[in-house]
Amino acid sequence: MSAPQNPNTRMILDITDESFHVGALERIQRGMIVLGIGFAAAAWMLLGWRIAAGFACGSGIGYANFHLLKRVVGGVVERTVVSGNRQSGKGIVVRFVLRYLAVACAAYVILTSYPASLHGFLVGLFLPVAAILCEAAYELYMALARGI
Repeated sequence: MSAPQNPNTRMILDITDESFHVGALERIQRGMIVLGIGFAAAAWMLLGWRIAAGFACGSGIGYANFHLLKRVVGGVVERTVVSGNRQSGKGIVVRFVLRYLAVACAAYVILTSYPASLHGFLVGLFLPVAAILCEAAYELYMALARGI
């Protein structure tokens, strides 16, 4: 006969269950889409189409950058864990440099074409940060709601 479980222990096991945290990346990506569309619409209504277009462009690059970073990190971890070999540092550095070079090129094109859009573009690049903060708030809420 097994000992009765403490109800508080059961709650802790639910929130620390790996299945809850596995969905974090998907929630962050969905959050980026929702926040990007919402903020772009708000920027269009409040600040004009140029800043909204810059924000949308920055948000798109921020989303793509997050997605590519997730793939790179996942690939490096998979290759390292499965094969046991160290990953070449040169390939990783080249991928990082190319991503930031693409961001710099987009910023240059926007700056030379529509300087007013640059502010929106730079704010849009922080879209992943906003989505991660939303995910952190959600996880904090879930932890408090479950009594941790």
